[in-house]
Amino acid sequence: MVRSLSQWTKTLSFPARISPNRNSKDCNVNVLPITPPPAPPRNKSTTSTSTSSTMSSSSSPSSSSSSPTPPPNVPITEISQIIYPDPESEKAIMGSLVFCIHHKQGCKWSDELRKLKAHLNTCKHDAIQCPNKCGSQIPRVMMTDHLAFTCILRRAICEFCNVEFTGIGLEEHAGTCSSEPIYCESKCGTRVLRGRMSIHRAKDCAKRLRRCPHCAREFSADTLAVHGATCPRSPVPCPQRCDAGPFARADLDAHLRDECKALTVPCTFKEAGCRFKGPRHLLEAHLETNTSAHLSLMVALSGRQGQQINMLKSAMAKLSTNYTGTLLWKISDWSVKMQEAKTKDGLELVSPPFYTSQYGYKLQASMFLNGNGPGEGTHVSVYIKVLPGEYDALLKWPFSHSVTFTLFEQGTLGSGGGGQGGVAESFVPDPSWENFQRPSTEPDALGFGFPRFVSHELLNRRPFVRDDTVFLRVKVDPSKIVAV
Repeated sequence: MVRSLSQWTKTLSFPARISPNRNSKDCNVNVLPITPPPAPPRNKSTTSTSTSSTMSSSSSPSSSSSSPTPPPNVPITEISQIIYPDPESEKAIMGSLVFCIHHKQGCKWSDELRKLKAHLNTCKHDAIQCPNKCGSQIPRVMMTDHLAFTCILRRAICEFCNVEFTGIGLEEHAGTCSSEPIYCESKCGTRVLRGRMSIHRAKDCAKRLRRCPHCAREFSADTLAVHGATCPRSPVPCPQRCDAGPFARADLDAHLRDECKALTVPCTFKEAGCRFKGPRHLLEAHLETNTSAHLSLMVALSGRQGQQINMLKSAMAKLSTNYTGTLLWKISDWSVKMQEAKTKDGLELVSPPFYTSQYGYKLQASMFLNGNGPGEGTHVSVYIKVLPGEYDALLKWPFSHSVTFTLFEQGTLGSGGGGQGGVAESFVPDPSWENFQRPSTEPDALGFGFPRFVSHELLNRRPFVRDDTVFLRVKVDPSKIVAV
């Protein structure tokens, strides 16, 4: 780009080492535009005086710096004459050492001022007009990149469709080229040409939605096969290869259970011991021809089940047996049982058996509601008897523990608030009594106790019966339990 002299001088930079000596080649030069001195008078004396004044003035730095600016619209040739009023000044200024006006951009050139113009014509940092006439001023060093990438009037070919565009046209074309490969919008991971994306999504995309032909639910194409293996409405053949079918997968179990004639089934008396196993259509004939054998098997099964029931009852009885040495006996429906005892002679109620300890004596209480012996018809009689136990061979005989019977009053406290009120009777067994010797397999029918434990009159007068229920406690003294 061609520059005028005034444009050069506005951006010049001089080294700091330049000497202020005017006669030196490296003198400090003021390059600001100056105006010529006023025209001297035409007479001779005045001319010489003015000339000397002018020379004096030009030799003085202060007068130079205070010179007026040139008039506007002055031609370049005349401005150079104004800047350099004499050859010595021109030589000094043009010989000054200067840096390139682009030294801040990285240009390292420095030389005499007179060589600056020629340098700027080749300086790689100097801006020139784009040869494509896009209107941009680009440094020479950046012109190649500008012409290749940023010039809006450059000619460029799309790398995908090979169509030529201008720079601005290529920018508009980018992102819309139908030949550019892009990733599928459904995120299946496939790269497809932009122009074929709609066809890919409709026919080839693994993430496109497809409807199951059996249950009408929608799945992505890559999971439809997995669904088909478990779809409840998918038709499947009978695994027994019978003549019926195919069936919906959800109905197959019902077909095998109820209808399939080819399915191998066991005899309905399998639990009784019948070992027949064959196709369902032969089962009916088997049942008709083996009726007596099946009956025998059922009888044997019934016997085995009876034994098992007895074993379970025995196990349940052991689990529910009391091993604390204290029995709290709850007698319900008291009025009905009392009325029945008065009408039936010798009616006896017996309690659940209990043990004095884990491996102790086995005992059982009994009660005659209408009395027994001396208390018959007037009193309630209570007794205790020793039953054959599992550990009798290890126990000390005769039985010698003290036993206490207590009939509780319900809903009241004893005198002084010291506990539940009631009637209590106790005894210590005599070693000579037959009732407390080691029992045989058949226990004593009566045992030992109190025929006149509580009278009917006292039973009705005090609150022993409430809600038609009576509570009797039988307690064995633990201090006299014989340890095994």
